[in-house]
Amino acid sequence: MKRARFSEEQIIGVLKEAEAGAKTADLARRHGVSEATIYNWKAKYGGLEVFRCAGLALYRGVHIAANGSNLPGANAAPGLAAFGPSAEI
Repeated sequence: MKRARFSEEQIIGVLKEAEAGAKTADLARRHGVSEATIYNWKAKYGGLEVFRCAGLALYRGVHIAANGSNLPGANAAPGLAAFGPSAEI
């Protein structure tokens, strides 16, 4: 599997440039990605702030630890499974 070239923070930075009015073709050329990649990033990360991105990564870590995989829907309550049945909330 190909390794990601951009961190989530970097992707959000590129999307902020797009929101500021930069053309998608110019952004794609400047960052060395295709226009389709920028549109896919918009679909996945659009509207996120950098501080929310860190929480998303934390959630993914809990989800993977609880289920042993990162497949969506593998567990009905992924956040609760990490605490176990005897955890006090």
